[in-house]
Amino acid sequence: MTVSEKNASTFAIRTSLGAAALFEALTVLATQDKPVRAVSPWQDDPYDAAVSLAMFAVPMLAAVVLLRLPVWRAPGGPDRAQQTARAAGAMLALVALTLVAEWAAVVAGAGHPRWDARTAALIGGLIVNSLVTGGAAALLWRGRAPRGSAARWRHDWLGDVLLLAERVPVLRRWARPEAAGWVRRHALTVFSAASAVAALAITGSQALGEHWTDPLLIAFMLAVEFTAYLTFCLLTNAVAGFVARPPRSRPRRAAETSLIAGALATHLAIAFRNALWPGPEPLTSVPAVMAFTFGAGLAAALATVLLPGGRPRR
Repeated sequence: MTVSEKNASTFAIRTSLGAAALFEALTVLATQDKPVRAVSPWQDDPYDAAVSLAMFAVPMLAAVVLLRLPVWRAPGGPDRAQQTARAAGAMLALVALTLVAEWAAVVAGAGHPRWDARTAALIGGLIVNSLVTGGAAALLWRGRAPRGSAARWRHDWLGDVLLLAERVPVLRRWARPEAAGWVRRHALTVFSAASAVAALAITGSQALGEHWTDPLLIAFMLAVEFTAYLTFCLLTNAVAGFVARPPRSRPRRAAETSLIAGALATHLAIAFRNALWPGPEPLTSVPAVMAFTFGAGLAAALATVLLPGGRPRR
């Protein structure tokens, strides 16, 4: 990679981080400020399902991109540039999908009787955010790596974590190749633990903020958040190569694909539950919502395994 290409890649990544920061600031305002949320077109599902996920997932991706910049010039520069650009691309893709959901809410006139001057300001922010995100995405696309280059990667983000840890005296004793090897062999366990921590934090804050007292509702929220972030970890790792996982058996790959399909179906069922529910009355009780949404997820997971091409060969 030439100096000019490296500078262009760095500029594209920093522009992406700026777009993500703008998105996060506007999203926090629209979701956490109660008077503003009350006049937001995208405050309810299905639009809010995308907003809620992105509000937590986008900062996670931005954080790992920022943490990699201090080791930008370490050995493995071409791999690092490609992987970081792909992580930034995944971040922008999540932002873009959320912006599409917000535009859909505006076009549909969701909650129009409640709109006021603050709604106009939110829509103005949506316009600016869309332009900035589009520009950042164009920069990343222009500097994209050739197709198939990911197959030649020899470095991952975990190796950079070791480089950073070696600079901190307290962490230096833990920055061992053996530890990195264990993480690579047990990546699914690590992703599950991280997803559980995120799910507990988000569910706990939501339960306290909304004064939930129903244990079933809290358990439902916890399960939904856990599957969402585990799927998020698996998909973004496949895109950006955070952890170089060793080859896995075909049945295990099929099981992970089934998990991802089930989680995505569950979240789509949650977002569009009232439109998809065939009954005469909308879903209101927690047990009914759980049965319907997790039932859709289970059906999708089983279909992924049983359909031709998904069933592991003997």
